[in-house]
Amino acid sequence: CAGEGRANEEADMKHIIAVLLENEAGALSRVVGLFSARGYNIESLTVAPTEDESLSRMTIVTTGSEAVIEQITKQLNKLIEVVKVVDLTEGAYIERELMIVKVRAVGKEREEMKRTADIFRGRVIDVTDKSYTIELTGDSAKLDAFIEAIDQASILETVRTGASGVGRGERVLRV
Repeated sequence: CAGEGRANEEADMKHIIAVLLENEAGALSRVVGLFSARGYNIESLTVAPTEDESLSRMTIVTTGSEAVIEQITKQLNKLIEVVKVVDLTEGAYIERELMIVKVRAVGKEREEMKRTADIFRGRVIDVTDKSYTIELTGDSAKLDAFIEAIDQASILETVRTGASGVGRGERVLRV
């Protein structure tokens, strides 16, 4: 099923790190500062409050060797605001990302663009006489595949949220 992953033993692979942290001013900047101070790249970052208003959940997508990810995890755990850290890619997980893409759609392009959106289970959320705005959700590979499937010259604007993820089954990130 698209969006499901399992860790493998590649040297520099993508990791999705879920962090539960106190919902307070400055917490996000300290986490980002930890990455930048050590020269680690953040590919995407999402953060929002959880069902408990005092906590936020952050999802960080980064790449690195097992040793680098272990170092990142240890450093994150040292931050006072961090309650819990889990590398979702160490087990079964579900990943989703939202993409909104505005595309040129005039004449015969309109039907083709609508058909391509349907194939990828996208939804047209805005229509003008010259464009469609399409919403898609799925794992990063699915969204990348949609971008590859359409004419690059038709893309007017693209917005992506970055990945959010959750462990499958009984794996939960809670206090």
